[in-house]
Amino acid sequence: MTDSTSLTAHPWFFCGIGGSGMLPLALILRGLGAQVAGSDRGRDQDRTPEKFAWLESLGFTLFPQDGSGITSAAQTLVASAAVEDTVPEVVRAKALGCPRMSRAQLLSTLFNAAPRRIAVGGTSGKSTVTGMIGWIMTACGADPTIMNGAVMKNFRAPDAPFASARVGTGDAFVSEVDESDGSIALYNPTVAVLNNVSLDHKSLEELRALFGDFLARADIGVVNLDDAEAAALAPHAKRLISFGLNAPAADLGIEPGSIEESPTAIAARLVDRRDGAHHDLRLAVPGRHNLANALAALAAAHAAGIPMDKAIAALPSFQGLGRRFDIVGTSPSGITVIDDFGHNPDKVAATLRTLKSHKGRVIAFFQPHGYGPLRQMGAELAEVFARELGSDDAVLLCDPVYFGGTVDRSQGSERIVALIGKNARHIPSREDCGKAIIAMARPGDRIVVMGARDDTLGLFAADILKALP
Repeated sequence: MTDSTSLTAHPWFFCGIGGSGMLPLALILRGLGAQVAGSDRGRDQDRTPEKFAWLESLGFTLFPQDGSGITSAAQTLVASAAVEDTVPEVVRAKALGCPRMSRAQLLSTLFNAAPRRIAVGGTSGKSTVTGMIGWIMTACGADPTIMNGAVMKNFRAPDAPFASARVGTGDAFVSEVDESDGSIALYNPTVAVLNNVSLDHKSLEELRALFGDFLARADIGVVNLDDAEAAALAPHAKRLISFGLNAPAADLGIEPGSIEESPTAIAARLVDRRDGAHHDLRLAVPGRHNLANALAALAAAHAAGIPMDKAIAALPSFQGLGRRFDIVGTSPSGITVIDDFGHNPDKVAATLRTLKSHKGRVIAFFQPHGYGPLRQMGAELAEVFARELGSDDAVLLCDPVYFGGTVDRSQGSERIVALIGKNARHIPSREDCGKAIIAMARPGDRIVVMGARDDTLGLFAADILKALP
């Protein structure tokens, strides 16, 4: 991929090594030959022990989060900007004079060193589009390095159960990039993908500036014209490839009336308006949002040098991502459980629309991914649940996820339930929510477990499935 001598010449320590943003970076560094150790609050609390056992089996040295793993000034500490100065690793690293990098600083250093750099930005769909581009390029022989915030099922194997990263020998680096902390400004992409722009962690004014600059730095911008905010930023691109399911001016679009949906797949006739070519496009993942994701991935892969016909031929074998409309299974009585990462208004709406496009009652469980995000977008989330779900459906919220720290916890899930109104319940304990869901479920229902920042949600969904009749 690139000369990695400077990055592998000294040892690394990851604070929060099991996190969705940290784990793939640790895997990439380890894959390049670096010595990597780490700690994680989740390991100390015995959450997802199989993940940490797997990391140890790969040669990572893991420590309790008590500072004992920081032993030398030669170590570089990798810690997110949100990690408090009181965390023992940070205290110890400061005392020893260890250099510190944020997750984004390390990722952008790796990314910017690659000859072909494909960055995927936007409020929603980043992980899926990154996984699709990565799979297309892998299937077409480009052997890319891929950095993702979710497990890519195509690369999952008995020796890689948490395959959120892939280290390739080719010259391409495909990565999702995050706007929530402003770190998107660190990346210099060859190809910049902008899926959409909507309220999540920052104000729209801040997001417009960040994403506009992101497009301007790239050689080629890939922009979703269906999204008004993204479309307004398209002029920032030096060279533009546009896509959209509904925008008649988009370079890549869909023939009207050609979409065929099923509960687990979607197909359509793609039209490339640049040359007038038409192609059959088939996906083994459901939902119109995934059709839009596929257009974004095809445009980006083509911009990165993959022939369009070969890219389209690779997509039917894309298996999707863990916790992205992930069908856990169906009980003997016909109740289906789905595990999903939906946590902001756009993501939740896309998931609920996919469910509501087919028959059956929806029981939606939502675990907010923090008290801060709930304050920022709680009203918009409540509006989505109220709008997308019908009178027969149900919504259950437990208390927001909380792993410690000094965050203001005065406003919680009860406020959102009051805003949703119909058929919404706040049950503080997640375990008690599970019991209530099992008690109310009946044949034909779809139970969807939604939330972010908590790896145990997948286990919660699996436990519900096991308990259903």
